[in-house]
Amino acid sequence: MVINQSDIEAWNERNLSYHKEKLGCLDRQLDKLGKDATDIVDRLQKFQVAIPSWALGVGGTRFGRYSIGGEPANLEEKIDDVGVIHALTQSAGAISLHIPWDIPKDTNAIKQRASDHGLVFDAVNSNTFQDQQHQKHSYKFGSLCHTDKAVRQQAIDHNLEVVEIGKALGSKSITVWLADGTSFPGQHNFRKAHQHTQNSLREIYQALPDDWRMFIEYKPYEPYFYSMVIPDWGTSLSMAEACGKNAYTLVDLGHHLPNTNIEQIVAVMMMKGKLGGFHFNDSKYGDDDLTVGNIKPYQLFLIFNELVYGMKNNESNNTPLAWMIDASHNLKDPLEDLMQSLEAILIAYAQAMLVDSVALEKVQMENDVTYCQEILQDAFRTDVRPLVAEARKLSGGALNPIGFYRKNGVRQQLIQERGKDVKATGL
Repeated sequence: MVINQSDIEAWNERNLSYHKEKLGCLDRQLDKLGKDATDIVDRLQKFQVAIPSWALGVGGTRFGRYSIGGEPANLEEKIDDVGVIHALTQSAGAISLHIPWDIPKDTNAIKQRASDHGLVFDAVNSNTFQDQQHQKHSYKFGSLCHTDKAVRQQAIDHNLEVVEIGKALGSKSITVWLADGTSFPGQHNFRKAHQHTQNSLREIYQALPDDWRMFIEYKPYEPYFYSMVIPDWGTSLSMAEACGKNAYTLVDLGHHLPNTNIEQIVAVMMMKGKLGGFHFNDSKYGDDDLTVGNIKPYQLFLIFNELVYGMKNNESNNTPLAWMIDASHNLKDPLEDLMQSLEAILIAYAQAMLVDSVALEKVQMENDVTYCQEILQDAFRTDVRPLVAEARKLSGGALNPIGFYRKNGVRQQLIQERGKDVKATGL
């Protein structure tokens, strides 16, 4: 499945008049506020978010999974699907592989296929949260934290294998998320579990090439509900610092207890120079993995406000951040859901660039709480969608990606090519 550039241009031409009208109105509004719309559009064009290989099929709950048809049955088809998303949005220029779900059979062919779609390979992801076929030792009671050294070594070896696959693809980072934890008091010796994990991560880190980075995720609960070995950003940060300068904390927006102040975590992590990147999603109750920005758009904006401020005031030389969507698509067409998520991310980024940080800092120093709120909410309530659409258009994407996707029957074409009863691998 390949989207023709000429079809995108024809689609844009039919919608151009209305777009120009909205963009012109916003441009004049921003000009009066001293904001450069062209600069914002330029930054939006450069912003790229990785699509994970596991997000291209319909997920499910523990009770069932309902295929949408036309799902990608192999890595090649997953790359093609990301290519569709990138062609329409021009902001999904990378794919993140999960090993062993998506091990390339022919690395050179896979690299070429990705390149044909304008894609590069983002962080590779290890999997020690489930047992694989023919695996010698089980991860039922942990992986990098396990009481048995042989199990820990197996998990370490798997991560090192993932690094080798990433090196062959041109990736420069590995993301480690551990399901290790307990459901019952007394099940773990907390100290020993922590130390085993720290030692295991350090061994993986020491085997990385000098130009690679390690991202360490955290999660307060799930799959275990009494304790997780890396439950919060503080534990992740301590693990990263113990590994070395190229180890960082990764923030998954769903990996927090309800009402956690994620924007404060972001600010502190950037100040310390240890924020590695993001997994974007949204939630109502926990790690719901919902479409980005559909439940808590204001929180997403506040997070981006701290990110924009941190990137502008980067005294600690925090590394350039890695961005990825990590969501589950139980009800929607996964490609449509991912395009909605990309739109929400870019909207929040554009809104954050509208914040008058100088004025905000002034009223913060004066303890003028009312005007602190006014400045933030003025930016948040600005409809920046014309800027996002303009950035897409200038990069060769569609003004309205989902409109194009629906009008041109992309899902129907995928079903014709692949069949109705296929299911994506790795879910």
